[in-house]
Amino acid sequence: MDMETLVDQMGQAMKVSKPDASGSQPDAQAAMPELPLAHAIAKQNQGKTVDEIVAEIKKTPLFMTDLDDADPDNEDIAALQALAYEGTPLENGSDFKDRGNECFKTKGYVDAKEFYTKGINILFLEERKRMRGEVSTDLEGEPNSDDEIAKQRETLEALYVNRAACHLALSNYRSCWTDCAAAIRLNPRNIKAHYRSARALLAVDRIPEADDVCSRGLELDANNAGLKAVAEDLVKRAKQLDSQRKIVVERETREKRRALLLKAALRARNILTRTTAQPPEMEDAKLELVPDQDDPRSTLSFPAVLLYPLHLESDFIKAFNETQSLENHLSYVFPLPWDREHEYTPAGVECYVETREGGLLKMGKRVSLLKVLGTGKVEVVDEVVRIFVVPRAKSEAWVKEHKAKRAREKGLEQAN
Repeated sequence: MDMETLVDQMGQAMKVSKPDASGSQPDAQAAMPELPLAHAIAKQNQGKTVDEIVAEIKKTPLFMTDLDDADPDNEDIAALQALAYEGTPLENGSDFKDRGNECFKTKGYVDAKEFYTKGINILFLEERKRMRGEVSTDLEGEPNSDDEIAKQRETLEALYVNRAACHLALSNYRSCWTDCAAAIRLNPRNIKAHYRSARALLAVDRIPEADDVCSRGLELDANNAGLKAVAEDLVKRAKQLDSQRKIVVERETREKRRALLLKAALRARNILTRTTAQPPEMEDAKLELVPDQDDPRSTLSFPAVLLYPLHLESDFIKAFNETQSLENHLSYVFPLPWDREHEYTPAGVECYVETREGGLLKMGKRVSLLKVLGTGKVEVVDEVVRIFVVPRAKSEAWVKEHKAKRAREKGLEQAN
């Protein structure tokens, strides 16, 4: 929509009905048009506060109070912005370019970017008119000369390239190569646009695209120092990424092989395992082959937790080797700091592991872990061996209570 059409529509919207020849007003109901837009706006603003509605209204060109905060992609608003400055589009665009350059020299990239954007908004509007076959005119309404148009495009090209430099300095890489592309559309031989675009693409490791735009720039100027430096950096970065990819592939291959070895070791020992949807966080503790994860002759080591159900306490054992027994660990775990009655001693406790069916299997304190797990009755859940520890004098009552609890739970599961 051009400015003439916009102004005409605004004028039509503001017309009011006039008295007829008799001096009386026309029939109010007949003169009143239907207002579907008003109804739609009322419905849209339902439930909003007054401040929110005012903020929405101010976004429209008719009620806008600050053109500098307007949406630059809105053509009507861009037209109003252009009218807000004195002088021709070229004069205004050049002025904003100069002011942006001053900020850029002092590394005021944010301010410089804003000035360049204002200049782009003005001159892009003129370029868009020409793209649509419309005639761009000067302040007197006369068509712009070819020289004026060429200077507008030259200035717009410079504004895009300069704003791209700001984006590059601010690490806005996508915006940088987008502005460079706009400059190259205006002038395919713009070396700065090729250089900055290549730098931005390289920064986010888009190597093939960076290489393409760098090569195109070097075709235009084979001796350009900046582009040659980018080309060298591209080769270095490509080698780094290739090396990193090889490391990742090697690591993934190694992890897969270790997982297969671990699985084979568990199967060979008849040890059952299961993983839940939410395994516990154990940091670096894990089920693994030791001392060498890549050697199938290594032994298995399990994280284990000692549970004291009568006191709701626990102890965590980071590495419980399959060749070890409970005695090896209870010797340093006991005495327990919270055991005021001194019930928990290596000789005074009974230990149990839960079977796959929910029952209990008594675990001898001198029996190796492998002998317990290799029965095929115990299931290691989430790689953790869970061992219940209770005082011997209270073990019989606790076992009965545990079995009754599991029976109730099983009954509820069957009922559901």
